[in-house]
Amino acid sequence: MSLNIRRIRYPALQLHHVIKKHYSVASKSTAKASELFTDEQRRQRENVGRIEKIEVRYLGLPHDTTLVMNRELSTPYDCARHIGEKYCRQSALALLDNKTPWDMRRPLRDSCTLQLLNFTSPEPHIANKAFWRSCSFLLGAVLQASFKPEAGLFLHSFPKPNIKSGSFVHDIVLAEEHWNPTVPELRALSIEMIKLSQQDLPIERLDVSSELALEMFHDNPFKREQIPSVAAQNNGQVTVYRVGEHVDISKGPMMGSTGLLGRCTISASHPIKEGSERGKHFYRMQGVALPAVLRIGHFAYNILENRSRKLNSAKLPNEPFEDTVAEQVA
Repeated sequence: MSLNIRRIRYPALQLHHVIKKHYSVASKSTAKASELFTDEQRRQRENVGRIEKIEVRYLGLPHDTTLVMNRELSTPYDCARHIGEKYCRQSALALLDNKTPWDMRRPLRDSCTLQLLNFTSPEPHIANKAFWRSCSFLLGAVLQASFKPEAGLFLHSFPKPNIKSGSFVHDIVLAEEHWNPTVPELRALSIEMIKLSQQDLPIERLDVSSELALEMFHDNPFKREQIPSVAAQNNGQVTVYRVGEHVDISKGPMMGSTGLLGRCTISASHPIKEGSERGKHFYRMQGVALPAVLRIGHFAYNILENRSRKLNSAKLPNEPFEDTVAEQVA
């Protein structure tokens, strides 16, 4: 099983080429999940009813200011547009009331103070975790678009981000028992990540009912198994994210746009023997990346690449989900 680097037909894996402005050639199930996301997003906006105003006290450069915004409609990204265009481009995440990380495109619920976080802040750890989590999510999008249907690909989950581990992770299931991607194949996946970055697509968040989540992931038995446990820990709700037409489950928060992703390498695939069965084999996909605003030399980046190839020790996908849901769903 190999990647279609030069449009040659291989048994199970190929890289789809971008033919529209949207990120990938979506499968029917992917397109259906995205359609349900759009419908629910529209329904929630329409249910806001009478528009109420809130005061958002922005703290930061170029100067502190108070903005009057719309409750349940306006987002930190909308606030950034009032402050300056560069803050829209550079901000990865918002911090509300000096304590709550908040997605840039997630509607604000109440009056609050607002800080915009980026990757060059003196204390970037909150933004860095969101970046690592976003990389796992985007890797899932790339993998979903890269495999042919006969590969039997299912996205399983990705563990909570641990930057000290040296790699971001996405765990998958394949029908193939002995898949060992070549260096050119991994490089091709890395290129797809960069293409995704170049499109500067918004990363959108939505809280949905467990019933709708089950419908979104009706063809993925692993997601369907996870959803009741996720909902039980989130007041019956499941948080999903979308980029292009790709939808996945995550607690978030994530960075606001794919354009914040810079240098990126998909570096390794590790088979996970425990829990695998005939026709369903676990693999841990790993990579390393830098935010677009950060630049380092080739030698230093090569050290990061080599480190990222070691098996990440985060919770494995075959461990009982109910016991490790907080670890397995980032």
